[in-house]
Amino acid sequence: MSEPRPFLFLSARPEVEAVGPEYESIRRAMALDADRLEHVRLDVEALPATDLTAYAGIVVGGSPYNVTTPDEHKHAVQRRVEDDLARVAEAALDGGHPLLFTCYGIGVLTRLLGGEVGTQHGEDAAAVEITLTDAGVDDPLTGVLPRSFDALVGHKEATDRLPDGAVLLASSAACPVQVYRAGARVYATQFHPEVTAHDFVARANVYRHHGYFPASELRAVTERLGAASVTEPQRLLRRFAEFSGVDD
Repeated sequence: MSEPRPFLFLSARPEVEAVGPEYESIRRAMALDADRLEHVRLDVEALPATDLTAYAGIVVGGSPYNVTTPDEHKHAVQRRVEDDLARVAEAALDGGHPLLFTCYGIGVLTRLLGGEVGTQHGEDAAAVEITLTDAGVDDPLTGVLPRSFDALVGHKEATDRLPDGAVLLASSAACPVQVYRAGARVYATQFHPEVTAHDFVARANVYRHHGYFPASELRAVTERLGAASVTEPQRLLRRFAEFSGVDD
């Protein structure tokens, strides 16, 4: 028998202290050994010429970048990252290849597909209730989750209008678009499906000066996050690994 194909994790966090923990959170949630999850840091290097069929699936991590930043104010690295992610998305959509964007990536995908991204539905770092739509209940990825569950969020921008043809799978009270599907197997989540409450507390410490909450409130934020009971979202990544590897 041939060896199963690896998965690919694309990260875009310039903060070195956040990179390793994010990779480990993704790997742990997907229940993969390290040799089954390759890692490319797009903030460090351009995406190499890649045959997507070499991978069972691709997961894109979060980032402090915002797609709503005017292009003239974006760093050259951010512009390159967004170009690379757009190419990955286009290839996945064309080939029906499994791809999952998380947090920052949902904005990249939304804008690429002609939807609208804005700042009116940002959410502070917290655990919030997510509710699946009827389509979400029936979807092969999100259908493994309960109809309502808590997930960890923290973002300054969100999808204001879905791209044409996209299927809304989940919402929250403050953010109407939490998960959607484009094409057959390209997904995007606004919440962080990979992190435990402990993981998110550590990430809050890294990003305490990035505007997700007042830095002076770090202690209160970490206490609130640490007390959160978040058990379901990681099942999304485990399911992604399962259904992405069905042909291996």
